[in-house]
Formats: sequence, C-alpha cells, structure tokens
Amino acid sequence: MALQLIVPVLFAVVALLVFVVGDRVRPGSWRQDDDEGAGTAVTDLVNMFFAAIVAFVVVICWQQYDNATAHTVSESKGLLTVYSAAADLPDADRVKIQVLVEDYTHEVITDEWSEMAEHRRLSETTQNTFDELNDAVAAVQSADPNVKDALEQAGSGLDMVAEARYDRGLDAEYKLPPFLYLALWFGVGMLLLGTVLSGVLVTKRSLIMTGLFGLVVGGVVLAVYNLDGPFRGANIVPRDAYELAISQFEHIAASTPAQSFMPR
Repeated sequence: MALQLIVPVLFAVVALLVFVVGDRVRPGSWRQDDDEGAGTAVTDLVNMFFAAIVAFVVVICWQQYDNATAHTVSESKGLLTVYSAAADLPDADRVKIQVLVEDYTHEVITDEWSEMAEHRRLSETTQNTFDELNDAVAAVQSADPNVKDALEQAGSGLDMVAEARYDRGLDAEYKLPPFLYLALWFGVGMLLLGTVLSGVLVTKRSLIMTGLFGLVVGGVVLAVYNLDGPFRGANIVPRDAYELAISQFEHIAASTPAQSFMPR
C-alpha cells in the first residue's frame, strides 16, 4: 500500500522538478506572459485521463456482462439436454429427473437471481436441488442400451450445467478493482476543479454549461456503478435463456408418450 502511494507522489515531485528546472534553461522566447497555456494543457490531460479510465472500465464491465450471458446460455442448454435425455428413461426415473430439472431452473431465475443481486453469491437451496438432480441421474441402473445412451447424454448435460454454474458463481462475485474506482473519482475531482483552476468567470452561461457538465459526469459515474456486476444494478443479465428452456420443457413433456418399462 505504501508503494502504491509513494509512486504517484514521486512522479508529482519529478514533474515539479522538470517544470522548475526546465523554466530556467528554456529560451526566453518560449515563455508566456500568463499561465493560461499551462491551465489549458492540464485541462486537456485531465479530460484525456478521465475518458481513458471510463472507456477502460466500460470495456471491462461489458466484457464481463457478455461472459455472464454466455454462461447462462450454456447452462440452459445443459438443462435442456438433461430434460430431453430423461424422456428415454423408465417412467418413474423420467418423471423424477424432469421434475428436478424444472425445479432447479425455476429456482435459478427466482431465488438464486435475487441472491446474486443482493449478496453476489449462489443460493445454497438451488445448489442442493442440483445435487439432488445429480444423485437422481446416478441412481438409474439399466442394461437397456437406449437407457444407457440416455444416461450418457444426461451426464454430459449435467457436466455442462455444473461448469456453467461454477462460472456464473464467479460472475456473481466479480467487482471492479478498487484502484479503478480510485482513478475514476480522482478524474472526477480534477474535472470538477477544472473550471476553478482555469479561471472561468461565473456568468449565467458558465453556470448553465457547468451544470450540464456535472450532469454528464454524474451520468457516466452512475453508468459505471450500474455496470459493475452483471447480476445487479440497472443492467443485469437477462433470464431469457432459462425461460426459453422452460418453454422447451413443456414442449418435450407434451410430445413424450407414457412408456412402460419392465424392471431389469
């Protein structure tokens, strides 16, 4: 932490030394009568710094949002694979597994979505339902080749769900590093002080422009906070993938005839 503070201070001292020493050795024709040029240069640098920080933060947050969306799609595909494969199992096993898949999917988009938004973590109840689903698939025993193929497909689907669920848990925990927020607020402070340091006169026009400027800066800061975390804020990952999977569950259930299997 000390090193993190020393380095910026060291650069500030170096910048001052370069400025003072350079003033003594530069030609007189390079000098200006006032500090307006310096103020303009510093203002331009602050604007560039703020724009670079905001662009960097937005890119990171949007990439995290896209990754989280992709993980929900992958998980819903795995659930659909399990549900579809269960249609080839004996009736008792089929009903149990399909009901658990439906329960898990509903719990994800209700209880777990709230848990991720409020506490940045997955739900223990939903995890227990997924474990129960795993146990139900593992408990099916049969010598029928069709049933074995269905169990293999269901196992592959569960692997997809487990991997995507793990990734989604990491997505829910993600937060921007503190140093980025520190840099962002430092840039905001410099921007707001820019009008004072540049010597702008207080007039009706400058007041209106400064107010509009503050609105823009505030909107940018709010957007950054809303993007920090794909499952919280104003811009959260949609649940469309799971809702589509639920509609597919209903279609599969409606088109699957009841089957009678002799115990093996």
